[in-house]
Amino acid sequence: MNTNVIIIGAGAAGLMCAISAGKRGRPVIILDHASKIGKKILVSGGGRCNFTNLNIQAENYISANPHFCKSALARFTPQDFIALVKKHRISYNEKEDGQMFCNGSSRHIVDMLLDECNSSGVEMRLNCEIKEITKNISFIVKTNSGAIESESLVVATGGLSYPNLGATDIGHHVAAQFGLRIIPPKPALVPFTFSRGDREKFGELSGVSLEAVVICGKHKFRGEMLFTHKGLSGPAILQASSYREDGEEILVNLLPGIDAHSIFPSNRQSKIEMKNMLSRYLPRRFAHTWCKFYLPSRPLCQYNDKELFDASHLLHEWIIKPAGTEGYRTAEVTAGGVDTDELSSKTMEAKKVQGLYFIGEVVDVTGHLGGYNLHWAWASGWAAGQYA
Repeated sequence: MNTNVIIIGAGAAGLMCAISAGKRGRPVIILDHASKIGKKILVSGGGRCNFTNLNIQAENYISANPHFCKSALARFTPQDFIALVKKHRISYNEKEDGQMFCNGSSRHIVDMLLDECNSSGVEMRLNCEIKEITKNISFIVKTNSGAIESESLVVATGGLSYPNLGATDIGHHVAAQFGLRIIPPKPALVPFTFSRGDREKFGELSGVSLEAVVICGKHKFRGEMLFTHKGLSGPAILQASSYREDGEEILVNLLPGIDAHSIFPSNRQSKIEMKNMLSRYLPRRFAHTWCKFYLPSRPLCQYNDKELFDASHLLHEWIIKPAGTEGYRTAEVTAGGVDTDELSSKTMEAKKVQGLYFIGEVVDVTGHLGGYNLHWAWASGWAAGQYA
């Protein structure tokens, strides 16, 4: 069978690429090994789909080439996707920091994309296993349901996160087959795990959360930090995880917006214990446990000036050395992927292989938490669809 465009992957990037190409009159076939489309879209935003962010800019993305994403993001904006949402009369709202969510289920976004594919004449083949990909003049993709020949091949297979939803590394293998470099992948937007010692100290705090500033190298993220049975999670931790290298420490400011040293003078002669005084600013369970290991609690009047200075410093720069992360099982995205130096930022086409495109998470572009990764899928998919 012959067609103009084969897209491997029926996720966010693949579906948007199919719509973009189909509207140009290009016959498109999407292939996916899963039985349903858009599985990661369905779980996005806790099932309400954080489909974009109003504050999209290149600074919200991590890549070996930080400029690569600019072209696609400039040509398909949050307003472009919101216009599509409005067209399909999907109710939505803006949460904090420009995050856009459906008022209802993520299923509305998947249905919208499917409707757009259908109206653009896109053919969908699910439960389709890729056996072999070859190229002479055109691409030949051999599957469990036969071979398909096409002028263009778009790889939209995603990364390694969410293996329970069927994530695989097929996209990286295709890139390697055609001689494209791969930036080593790693889990991103992922919870940290404690060392054995820290797990023994803080394991009992599972479920406790507090607002903090988490610092990793030059990067700072303010938001919720959540204790789990295994380590630390929450938005501030997930953001920092995308930047952390193996073995690197993180700093945690437990009292953002408060000068810790300034809270001591008014209580300087007080007999209130340190752990109870800190409970006014931090969750009680955390304050008591933290003092147990870092600041043996006694009445505030029994601390000298140096001890209080050291205590305030520790509250603002608590050093944690994670053992690692929870890995791809709970990672929201995969960092790394196809080296952007191998691709055209305008078309997403491989420079070495005419007609071969890579889009979405399989590419070395990783967004911050808050709708940025889904928007990269829409933008890169739309860009490739204009040329595939």
